[in-house]
Amino acid sequence: MIKSVCGYCGVGCGLEYDMKSLVGDVGYPVNYGNLCSKGVSELVSMQTPTRLLRPMMRSSVTEPYSISSWEESISAVADAIRKAPREKIGFYLSGQLLTEDYYIANKLVKGFIGTNNIDTNSRTCMASAVVAYKKSLGADFVPVRMTDIFKSDLLILAGANTAEAHVVFHNQIKKAKKQGLKVVVIDPRRTDTAAIADLYLPIKPGSDIDLFNLLSKRIIDEGLYDEEFATQKLANFESFRNKFKRVATTKMLKRTGLESEEFEAFWELYKSSPNIITAWTMGLNQSVQGVDKNLALINTHLLTGKIFREGNGPLSLTGQPNAMGGREVGGFATMLAVHLGFDPESVEKVSQFWQTDRISDRPGLTATQMLGADLDVLVICHTDPVYHLPNRARVEELISHIPLVVEINAYENSESAKYAHIRLPAAPWGEKEGTQTNLDRTITKQEKLTRTSIDCKADWEIFQLLAQRLGHRERFDYANPREIFEEYREMTRLSDHLDIHRADYETLNEQPFVWGEGIRDFLTADKKGVLHFVQNELGSEKTNLEYRFLLLTGRTRDQWHSGTKTNLPQTLLKYKELNFCEIHPDDAAELGIRDGEQIRVVSPRGAILTKALVTDTIRPKCLFIPISNREINYLTNDLLDPQSLQPDYNHSAVKVERV
Repeated sequence: MIKSVCGYCGVGCGLEYDMKSLVGDVGYPVNYGNLCSKGVSELVSMQTPTRLLRPMMRSSVTEPYSISSWEESISAVADAIRKAPREKIGFYLSGQLLTEDYYIANKLVKGFIGTNNIDTNSRTCMASAVVAYKKSLGADFVPVRMTDIFKSDLLILAGANTAEAHVVFHNQIKKAKKQGLKVVVIDPRRTDTAAIADLYLPIKPGSDIDLFNLLSKRIIDEGLYDEEFATQKLANFESFRNKFKRVATTKMLKRTGLESEEFEAFWELYKSSPNIITAWTMGLNQSVQGVDKNLALINTHLLTGKIFREGNGPLSLTGQPNAMGGREVGGFATMLAVHLGFDPESVEKVSQFWQTDRISDRPGLTATQMLGADLDVLVICHTDPVYHLPNRARVEELISHIPLVVEINAYENSESAKYAHIRLPAAPWGEKEGTQTNLDRTITKQEKLTRTSIDCKADWEIFQLLAQRLGHRERFDYANPREIFEEYREMTRLSDHLDIHRADYETLNEQPFVWGEGIRDFLTADKKGVLHFVQNELGSEKTNLEYRFLLLTGRTRDQWHSGTKTNLPQTLLKYKELNFCEIHPDDAAELGIRDGEQIRVVSPRGAILTKALVTDTIRPKCLFIPISNREINYLTNDLLDPQSLQPDYNHSAVKVERV
């Protein structure tokens, strides 16, 4: 049996492969042998007819592709990069990449091409959490493990639908409930996750800050903060406490849409729970105030001192298998490798390690900025910006004007492929080797289970070919992923908290490594946490007389991203609908819409067709359409959080029309 790890969501379940079948690894500490429907069908993704198997080129997007050689394709990309000013080059990566792939791309672009215009689609899901962790704790450090739920008394899930987005972790939550864990679910939709809750709070979209501020206010007013922790370990407790003396609680409660009895039930459960974990994902992050929502949540743990001890703390739930690994190697345009910034000391450290003098000290263009920056070259790797960026009509217009778009992908059915000039076939899960970090800092090795298909290459090999063609052969002379990991492992010694240099590559599939296990304190310069007083600025798009509904988006259980691996005829992933629009019965009756009827949903930016799902599990005047509808982003607005530059996917004003 070959041990590996799943390449779908951030849970990162252990797998075993016996040359013909795939089963869960009963000894792996995350899933203990359990897999979700996507994980069970992981092998299908290697065998689908939608695989991209050979390099292809064309001079114009109006022409058909023709098969090319690797030498010809890489030469064309390298020539375009040489001719372009550094500020006109962009690399758009993905949490689908393994750490070694991410590392090589980051080293090449930031260290030798000399631009920080390299970002990842994690920008659209985790950037707000990253910024909030850094502002409050001092670094991008998740201070909780998934297994901590078995040592906790209360799990608060805010804007997180684990039943559909983190299925195996959700099953662990249900096990923990049998051992006494209480669960509160905060969500405008009564999701499958809410079905297991001891208390469900049907909050109004956009009012998360109000709810967590109400919680902080009660903690302060009733003296339930940890006084010793607050005075000794928090930098600004007194000023924070004084600001909450003037908070208008009635106004905040009204904005949440909750009854006072509902909040009081929440408060009673909260104050009677010695150990508390608060977990969240896109419902908070994907907002024009995503960072502030994160900070309001983290404040509650800082006030109570429920952090840096088992069964307590803020637990961000990542969506992609290696989103955290990408953050560690510096995959964001707003950071350097190993969690370093662009200050002179950090730039000097990285420059010496990579032996280069090309590193810029200015943050680069993020994924949400690149397409509007008049680029000459855009390299897209294992992601689909045309599908997943907001305001799709604008995205299509912008990408159509980029002279050279290069797509590195294992599949040919992306939406962005329509705008690419060069397509390079990458090896998918099961045909490559390397490491990934799941959502709670666990590093595991993804093993190669079968030969690499026809003319495909691992992503690190593709970036290495490009680096060597650009004249950097000596600095990019790797024989295998292990050599890359070992270089990266040594680089983590530059960080004051990333202890990945203690990991051993050869044993990672048998014994995963968890970095940061010894961290029991804040990572700020003075070792003190920082409370941030934030208020709901009501900056998201608002409904009006014409566009009376607020559109929410989210994932469905059996779908993955744009569906290149899951929305396929031969897969098993057909248990749940992929295209529907939840609408409240009162709203449906007012519009004369019947369940199952085709409807048109329209925003100021575009329109899509979908099917009405009449249900009282959603709040009135709200709609929910899953992101498995490939056209969803024709509707969404492109407002960004000014701190994280993450899109506001969950607050788009729309109207509904019968077809």
